[in-house]
Amino acid sequence: MNSLFLKLNLLFASMLLIQSVHAQGISIKRATGTITVDAVLEEADWQTADFANNFQQYFPTDGKPAESQSEVRLTYDDHFIYLAAKMYNLGPRKYVTPSLRRDFRGEANDGITFVFDTFKDRTNAFMFGVNPFGVQREGLISNGGNDGGDLSLNWDNKWFSAAKMYDGYWIAEVAIPFKSIRFKHGLDSWFVNFYRIDSYHAERSTWAPISRNYDILTLAFGKELIWDKPLKDPGGNVSLIPYVAARASEDYLSEEAAEKELAFGGDAKIAVGPALNLDLTVNPDFSQVEVDQQVTNLDRFEIFFPERRQFFLENADLFANFGFDDSTPFFSRRIGVARDSATGQNVQNTIYGGARLSGKINNNVRIGLLSMQAGSDEEINLPSTNYTVAALQHKVFSRSNVGLIFVNKQALQDSIGGEFTGSPTNYNRMVGVDYNLASKDNAWAGKFYYHRSFEDNQPDSAYAAGAYINYNTLRWNVEVFTRSTGANYNPEVGFVRRRDIQQAATTVFYNLYPAAGKVQSHGPGVDADFVGNQVYGLLDWDANLLYQFKFNSTAYIGLRFRHQYTYLYDSFDPSGSGGQELPANSEYHAWLFRGEAFSNQRKKLAGFFEWRVGEYFNGTALGLYGTVSYRYQPWGITSIDFSYDRIRLPDPYNDSDLILIGPRFDFTFSRNLFWTTFVQYNSQIENLNINSRLQWRFAPVSDIFLVYTDNYFTSSFTDPETSKLYRPWQPKQRAIVFKITYWLNL
Repeated sequence: MNSLFLKLNLLFASMLLIQSVHAQGISIKRATGTITVDAVLEEADWQTADFANNFQQYFPTDGKPAESQSEVRLTYDDHFIYLAAKMYNLGPRKYVTPSLRRDFRGEANDGITFVFDTFKDRTNAFMFGVNPFGVQREGLISNGGNDGGDLSLNWDNKWFSAAKMYDGYWIAEVAIPFKSIRFKHGLDSWFVNFYRIDSYHAERSTWAPISRNYDILTLAFGKELIWDKPLKDPGGNVSLIPYVAARASEDYLSEEAAEKELAFGGDAKIAVGPALNLDLTVNPDFSQVEVDQQVTNLDRFEIFFPERRQFFLENADLFANFGFDDSTPFFSRRIGVARDSATGQNVQNTIYGGARLSGKINNNVRIGLLSMQAGSDEEINLPSTNYTVAALQHKVFSRSNVGLIFVNKQALQDSIGGEFTGSPTNYNRMVGVDYNLASKDNAWAGKFYYHRSFEDNQPDSAYAAGAYINYNTLRWNVEVFTRSTGANYNPEVGFVRRRDIQQAATTVFYNLYPAAGKVQSHGPGVDADFVGNQVYGLLDWDANLLYQFKFNSTAYIGLRFRHQYTYLYDSFDPSGSGGQELPANSEYHAWLFRGEAFSNQRKKLAGFFEWRVGEYFNGTALGLYGTVSYRYQPWGITSIDFSYDRIRLPDPYNDSDLILIGPRFDFTFSRNLFWTTFVQYNSQIENLNINSRLQWRFAPVSDIFLVYTDNYFTSSFTDPETSKLYRPWQPKQRAIVFKITYWLNL
């Protein structure tokens, strides 16, 4: 009896010890044998590996065990970190995936995701995910993962995985090369988290518990992954990514002969130690293999389009996250694009080459250095121009950091004076400092910044400053925002929607969580935004009453009742049709109702809808926008984007009906062969665009593209220079591109 009692005590003590260890983290030990990535966990190392279990529900509620439990095991060898995940189901079921295309995303997709905070800074991390169909996704998390915009799925790298569906569960097995991620050798632990999406029950669960009022990506709560031995330097890592592209195009407006081009170039990724990466590019092909999604522009300011080019993606936040989205000192899409001052049109600018060094130099300091040389263009009198950016970020306190940035755009005289020397009077520079706040418990987040631009004959008021603070608890979400942008602030390599403004705004939401029913949470809110300057006083303001509903099914409804004021200091045509403009120095009040809704994204037929109705300047407007999609699981999606604005203004101003329709056909014949056709009809610019792309991923991160692009007139047009009449559905420009890229590890 005493012996049995002793054994039970030892067993109980062992269980407590295991639970205590798992409360703090998970251990990983070196594999003794070979791991075959096949989603069949027969290797002895998997049987003895420590495992993460007891996943906690994140959605629709939190603070309780997940209904669909999961287990994750880890081991490693000289070259790879291996993960084996087993996801249990509550009985027979089918899985949801939008297609077989890489980099799936959304609350309705089944999948398991692994997050590695390799520097333990709770600010940046690598993310890898697999779904039951074996589709991969990988990405970079920045800014602590405070919201969904902090995840970039544009980053690609080479790794291996397999998935299999079994009776009552599915398994994912993953091998990630140490050379594919950045970490500091000598560390004996990382922070990690794992999260699962179970579409059948609309459940999201995490290993390290996360409160449902935070984003599931947040890095504040990761647990330790404890290595049995400190990691060594993985050794040299060089990847070459050459490309060859053949392009044939014709511009029917210029009536010149069709152009045919053959281009060669490529990128190189060189690991400078385990934590720094050097990216090199020579004659990069920065043509779009997929067109930007068009939008109807009814305001007076420039539209922001995201960066998609591979060269700029790794550690992109280190360069791009200074300031705010609509006032940032560095916008990489300015490189490779020039403006023809005679026509006001953007034109593609050849890039000779460039280099970019980015990453960590220790646990607290990140650096980024970028330099690119763009070519000259004698037709628009553009000299060769160098773009140089330097960024430094230093961690302070538990999760906050201070960032410094310097941007230099410097013209060279090789196309003007015949000499390849710097032009002292043709430059644009910017320096800035940001403080990014993130509290240890994730309740507080914010930003404080000051930037200043410099040019020849330096003007006054060439600054931008701002502050943002967010307080987020289970019940309350409070945001306060203010900024001041000088009239002559001009970061030419940045993006600034409005200058010469002072702005103050706040948003407050109160959240309620029903104990039962279909509503996951709901609550009221208020919002106000004021914009003005010293010359005109108050320019714009709006005040809003808000209410939102989040449903257990993943559906969402947000409602907004608004009163707004607009002062036009310049004349403006609100119809967007090129008609008579409202006079400068006029002011307008408007009452309107706005809303948005997501349907249950787990259904084969799903949609997103947005609407606005009410007064608009001196008239009225009705706007309907959204996307409707149908999923042919797992082979792809057919969707249609739509935008309709019905604007009615009194005489002599124009009425208008602005229509944008974008059908999209996205078929994935396998995990390696994709065909996408995107059609966009835009009545505002009287254009019909067709972009059809066939992509074959013939090897990991290596592709063959065949892309056809066409643009047509949708109404009669007379060229003012040639007096030639173009009729509806005549072509404007047409191009076909064949491109091969190959990822070669040396």
